[in-house]
Order: sequence, then structure tokens, then C-alpha cells
Amino acid sequence: MIIRPVFNILLLPDITYFFKRDFFPGAAADQIEVGTDILFPFLKNEVDETTVTIDDIYPVGMSARVESIGDDDSIQIRTLERVSLDDIELDENGQITATASIRPEVDDLPLEEEKQTFTNLRNSLLKFVQNYQWGIWARSYIIQRKNIYDLGSALSDYLNITSEEKYAIVETDSRRERCELIENAIKEFMEVAKVSSEAQEAQKGDQEQLYREAAIKKQIDYLQKELDEMHPENISDVRAFEKKIQESGMNEDARKEADKVLNRMKQEGKDSHEYGLLYDYLDFVISLSWKHPEFTPIDLNRAEKILDEDHYGLKKVKERIIQQIAVMALNRKQYGSILLFVGAPGTGKTSIGQSIARALNREYVRISLGGIRDEAEIRGHRRTYIGAMPGRIMEGIKRSGASNPVVVLDEVDKLAKDYGGDPASALLEVLDPEQNSTFTDHYMNVPYDLSNVLFVCTANSTDTIPEPLLNRMEVIDFPGYTAVEKFHIARKHLLPKAMDAMGIQKKMLKITDGALRKVIEDYTMESGVRGLKKQIDMLCRSAAVRLVKEEGQTLTVNKSNLKDYLGRKKLHHDQKLTSAQPGVVTGLAWTQAGGEILFIETKLTEGEGKVIITGQLGDVMKESVQIALTLVKSLYPKESKVFQDHDLHIHVPEGAVPKDGPSAGITLTTALASLVTGKTVSPDYAMTGEVSLRGGVLPIGGLPEKLMAAQRAGITKVLIPFDNTDDLEDVAAEVKDKLKITPVKKVRDVLKLLLG
Repeated sequence: MIIRPVFNILLLPDITYFFKRDFFPGAAADQIEVGTDILFPFLKNEVDETTVTIDDIYPVGMSARVESIGDDDSIQIRTLERVSLDDIELDENGQITATASIRPEVDDLPLEEEKQTFTNLRNSLLKFVQNYQWGIWARSYIIQRKNIYDLGSALSDYLNITSEEKYAIVETDSRRERCELIENAIKEFMEVAKVSSEAQEAQKGDQEQLYREAAIKKQIDYLQKELDEMHPENISDVRAFEKKIQESGMNEDARKEADKVLNRMKQEGKDSHEYGLLYDYLDFVISLSWKHPEFTPIDLNRAEKILDEDHYGLKKVKERIIQQIAVMALNRKQYGSILLFVGAPGTGKTSIGQSIARALNREYVRISLGGIRDEAEIRGHRRTYIGAMPGRIMEGIKRSGASNPVVVLDEVDKLAKDYGGDPASALLEVLDPEQNSTFTDHYMNVPYDLSNVLFVCTANSTDTIPEPLLNRMEVIDFPGYTAVEKFHIARKHLLPKAMDAMGIQKKMLKITDGALRKVIEDYTMESGVRGLKKQIDMLCRSAAVRLVKEEGQTLTVNKSNLKDYLGRKKLHHDQKLTSAQPGVVTGLAWTQAGGEILFIETKLTEGEGKVIITGQLGDVMKESVQIALTLVKSLYPKESKVFQDHDLHIHVPEGAVPKDGPSAGITLTTALASLVTGKTVSPDYAMTGEVSLRGGVLPIGGLPEKLMAAQRAGITKVLIPFDNTDDLEDVAAEVKDKLKITPVKKVRDVLKLLLG
């Protein structure tokens, strides 16, 4: 049996089709003879046969058999039955194998009714084609059809139906439904053609007027061209600008300003030192898109598909973006809320803006705001200054060539201010849909409508963003990727891109799943995938060297030989303690690179009651030490007398790394309680939470990253603040499944659980 995937072809049972031999690729063409069985799987997308995946194939196909072969290599094929495709597989050569079983039909349409439907439909078509020049040819073509399936299949290329709709006709088990789908498609085709014909007739008078007007304009242009040829010295930029200004669609204010500058150009002449400045201004304003864009219908399913194709994971982020797009579709507006993507570097904040633009079929512009100190970078320079330029916003709009692009304002948290003004304040107008419809760039000095622009901002944190600006935006947090998510991202996106960039073909280099996971665990530690991309690039470069030296070699990278490509592993993550001892407890911390576990170590020595703190603890964490000490003294008054004649030493390892934040409060309290009671805390436990003097365990941030770190370190039980319970929704399932997570409200509950 020969398997030939097809796309956007309507094949129906018991119909004769004709194909050329070259329709069948490669060796399959030579194998075809009379009686050969053929299986036609239907494809969801138009893809090359060499790149077909299992996900590209629909579950219902069509079986067929070769009836005859002509002298001109034309092959007559008769379709047989619809079949269900199971156990679909692709071998290393891209050849498809599958188990096919006949798909039963629901015989819910009497034969006589089917014949009558076909007769009526054919008569309607014959009457319809009489009104067209090609009707004679079409009539004979229609008369040749034997039944409604034959008719629908023969006309499928002319009907207004998509590949998905063609497949729906094949897929349905109901004969009645299949006939109705074919009938509706043909009737819709005739109705659309009829309406189009009527519209053309109605517009005929208007078109004649337009043709006359166009002819007059063309004659004027011809005469003007003749004049220019007679007097070439008079051909100037002025005339070119006049035409472009007329065609630009500028608003009234902009048109007046452009005409004023144009008149000044006429007066000054080319020899004037201002001519170049005036030229640059007009060249900029006419390069902008001034016309109000028509609303483009939004395909929400397509948008979801694009977001899933471009980015793995980020479920909540995608849900919020789809909500935004859905609101835009319902309101039929070009813009929505200003979104602020906040997260660690490499988590996909900027690239998802590009995906949004693709999903909306809009132009994409990225504007980097990092390090901008001058307000003029946003609003532009006034033309009275030497070297005046428009601001980055309007430059971006010009670059896009549209008035409704998706504009990503990158690194909005890196804005600064000095004597040049406050760029963050200038953004207030840009990001307010109520104001930006009349945004005025200082260089242009005329209002421009930014209300159709969809602005998306990115930042690593919100700490440095001024409150008024932050209130303009809706914050969407980008969580760090889990190891599982990083693996899928590397396999689906990073590795193919790296191999393509290095010129490495798929068959030349194989990287095992184990090697890829080892790269993630031992060579990277950040929340995003930027570091992972660098390591994969390095691996591919090392492989490229070997491939060039030994041409024709096929390389396989696995866990055992990975260090030959990347060197020794660079990271040594802390693992849970192997034994318990009093005064030592495991905590959880958040860093820019993701989550980490940390050990709180406490020790008593002979002394005078001093408290020694080491490990580069910040002010907030030192305050947590004082609160923890006070709580332990109040909860264990008898045991705490030991502090009077002993010095207390508190240390948090990795002393070279600064540490701060209140979330270690419960860990410090538990460590001190363990120290004074002499009872140990199981190394299987880790905890996070701020504490109050009232003995409450308060909520913290960065829970997903902290739990990832706990799971990676081998921790099996974690205590979290009760108020953080809802945040568990943001934690990956593969992390939660490996941890026993206990929410706690009071310090007493923690100490009772761990120390008895």
C-alpha cells in the first residue's frame, strides 16, 4: 500500500479521480500499477512531506485503488472507503505508517431523497451558469457529474470553503449531514456570485464617473510631466512633497503645518542653510501612516495557536493575553489595557510581544528604554535646536509603516532622570488611551493619534517604576521556568534554532534527553532560558568543530560525554542536609536567578549574651533575627535563660552572597527554638514565611521559584504561610506532586509540628 498525505483536496468515497504520476513522490511513483492500494491521510496544514509530524495528520483518511494508467502517465484512481487512522508513526525517513480500519457510515438519508437533492442542485447550477460567458463549458462539466458526491468533489476548488471545511465533509459519519454540507457550500457559492454581480452593476455608473475623473487627472499629470521635461531646472522636491502631502491623509493640524513648511521651502530655495532641515521634517511626517486603520477581525483560535507555537508554558500569561485580545475583538477597538510584563531576564517577555503582533496581523516595533535619561528621547526635540530629532515613540511608528502597530517598550524599569527631564513622566501621556489620541511630539509640533497602538511594556521588577506610571499599566508576572518547561523549550525552540544557525543538519547531531536535562541542571540556574540558550549554542559550536574535522560523521551527545562539549559542570546546587542537628534549619530564598535553599545555622558559645550575625545579611533580615529572638524568649522563657551567659552566633552560608528580605523569619525562629530546646528538625523539611511579634506567619513572594528550589534539592516537605495557599495555583504540577506542602498560620503551629 502507498500512503500519500494530501492537503486541501476533497476526496469522497466511490468517486473516480485522475492524477499525474509525479503526484506521488519518489519511489512511490515507480511502484504504482493497476490494482495498487492507496491510503490518503488528510493534513491539517500545508507542509512539506519531509517535515510532516503526527500532529499534522487528521484521524480520518480515504482508501483508494488504481484502476488504470494512461500512456501520458495519467493515473485513474477510484476511492473506496473512509478509514479511521490509528497508531500513526513516522520512521526516521519521514515515511508514515498507520493502522487503517473502515469507518462505518450512518445511513440516515434514503437513496431517493439523495438523488432528488442532487437533481435539484444540478438544475440550480445549470440555470445559474447561463448568465456567464463561461456557462457553456460549465454546463457540460456539470452534466457529467453522476451524484452529489461527484458534484461536490468536482466543484470543490471553486467553492468558498477552507481546508478544514473540506475535511469536515469527509469526517462526518452521517450521509445526510455530508450532503447538506456539500449543498450549502454550492448554494453559498451561487449566492455570493449573484450578490457580487448585482453590486458590480450598481456601481457601474459610479465607476464611469471615477474613470472620467481618473482620465482627467492622468492627462493633467502627463501635461505636468511635459512641463518638467521642458524645464528640468524647475523640477524640485517641492512638487514631490505636494503630491505626497495630498495623498497622506493627514489631520487638519498636521496638513496646515506641512503646508507651512512646504511654502517656506519654496521661499528659501535649495541654497538656503535651512533647506535641509525643512526637507528632513517633511520627509519624516509624510513617512508616517496617518490614515485611520480599519478594524481587522480577530481569530481567537489562531491567536491561541500562535502563542502556543512560539512559547511553551506561561499558561496564566497566555490566558490574560487571550482575554485582552477577546475584549478587543468584542469592542472592535485596536487597543486595550496597557500590559506590563514583569519577570526575570530570559522568560520570554519581549518575544511574546512579537507573538501578539503576529496573532493580530499587525506590525511589530520594539523600543528599548534602558538607560534613557532625557525626556526628549520620548517626546522629541524642538526644531529650534541644532540636531533636533523626533522621539523614539514616533520613530518607532514611522519604522512600522502603520498607525496601529504593537509597540513593545522594553526595560521600562531602567528609565532614569536628570537635568534633561523625567522620561517616565513623558510616558504618562503615551500610555493613556484617554490622552494619547492627540499625542504631540515636540519635533513634529502637531498631534498624532496613538490610540490605535497596542502598547506592551516589559520590566525585571516594579520597584523602580514611579507609582503614577505603574498605575497606568496592568502587571502580569512572568514566573521562572521549571526544569521540565526548560527541557521542552530547549527541545522545541532553542536546539533547532541553534542547529540551524550553525548549519548543522538534523541527521548530523543527536542530543539525548538525558544530556539536555544535565545541561539544564548543571550548567544553568537562572529563571529564564537565556543562559540555557548560550550553553546550547556553545554545545553546537563544539559539535560544529568536530563535524568539520571529520566530514560525514554523526555525533551523539549524551550524559557521559557532555563535558567533552561544555567542559566541567559550572553549578553546584545545595542539597538537603544528610543529618539533623539542633539549631540548623533549611529555609527557602528567592534570587534574580530563581529559587535557592539556604541553611540557617545557630550556635551557642560561652560569653556575655552577645548576638553575632554573619553571612552578609541585609537590614531587613537582621530585623527578622531580632523578632525571632524575641519570639523564642517569650515562647521558651525557661530554656532562653541560656542566652544570658552565652553568646549567640547566627550564620547563613555562602557568606560572599548578600541576603535580605523578611521571608526567613519563620526559619530563624525555628532554628533558635531548636537550639534552645536541643531538639532537631528533620532535613526533609524546608520553610518560608515572615513572622510578626504576635506570632503570626505572614505571606511572602516568589513562592513558585522557592518550591522549585526545594524540589531540586531533594526536600520532601515544605511549610508555607497560609495566606500563600492561592499562590500554589502558579506552581507547576510536577513540582507540587513531589512535595508535601503544609500551610501554617502561627509560629506555635510550626514549632509544635517540628519540635513537639
